[in-house]
Amino acid sequence: MGATVIVGYEDAELLDVACVSSTFSTANDLGADPPYAVTLLTPGGHAITCRPGLRLEAHGALEQYTGPVDTLVVVGGLGSPRAAADPVLLAHVRRLARDARRVASVCTGASILAAAGLLDGRRATTHWWFAPELARAHPAVHVDPDPIFVRDGKIATSAGVTSALDLALSFVHEDHGPALARQVARALVTYLQRPGTQAQMSVHVAAPVPADDVVRGVVDHVAGHLDGDLGAAALAARAGVSERHLTRLFRAHLGRTPAEHVRRARTEAAAHLATTTEVPLARVAARCGFRSTETMRTAFLEVYGRTPSEHRRAFVTAV
Repeated sequence: MGATVIVGYEDAELLDVACVSSTFSTANDLGADPPYAVTLLTPGGHAITCRPGLRLEAHGALEQYTGPVDTLVVVGGLGSPRAAADPVLLAHVRRLARDARRVASVCTGASILAAAGLLDGRRATTHWWFAPELARAHPAVHVDPDPIFVRDGKIATSAGVTSALDLALSFVHEDHGPALARQVARALVTYLQRPGTQAQMSVHVAAPVPADDVVRGVVDHVAGHLDGDLGAAALAARAGVSERHLTRLFRAHLGRTPAEHVRRARTEAAAHLATTTEVPLARVAARCGFRSTETMRTAFLEVYGRTPSEHRRAFVTAV
């Protein structure tokens, strides 16, 4: 796996950089294998001033970087209009994006990807405040101001600043699975919100981490073993309590039964896979523990009011 390259520039937003780099470094601390190698590149390799005036040292020069790139992330900030008008910066963003497995932007970093021609014909998002401006400046881009982040093929765009956490966590989930993504979220003390028709595109858990140790242990197990035996008897045996007591605990701390939680967790994980990957829906169903695509279809209709294929079309435009 190549490096995760973050492209910065003068007057970039520090949170945009930190949300991505801290998420990946936390994943490394928790055992990501292979680990993420995060590299900050800037024009000329110069230190940059980020709001509110902090200086950030670069690892190298954008123009000189030739190593393999796994994930390319272009951040936003008050300096993004100047960066989007810099032909040298744009040329090197295009160069690195060409062979990268994933390309992403945070907030107004979308304007840089758009200026580089990487968003033409694609669906993209940015901070809602800047979305109309992005749409006016780049009519070939299908700007959607609502989602926290959008995946269109190998390119992802995210909304303002901390939505970069959601995007980076989705990458951790994609690379290393839901259990590690959940651990990273807990370490960063952030919630992983459910996906759906609202402006929430991150996934894995729809509520704060349960305070009860038994419930938390079962919830963690469910998140990491969606395709396993998650029946009431198996979960109760794992927790070392009776099925009746486990149900009481779940109702008290989560407001639903273990079976309802499992069904919701599987549905949300399936929605995440459907909207962020091109995995066939039959494999999505199997990977998330549904007995059949029809069972998954019924669950989607209950939660999202539409079928898995309709849900995928609503959020992903084919490359």
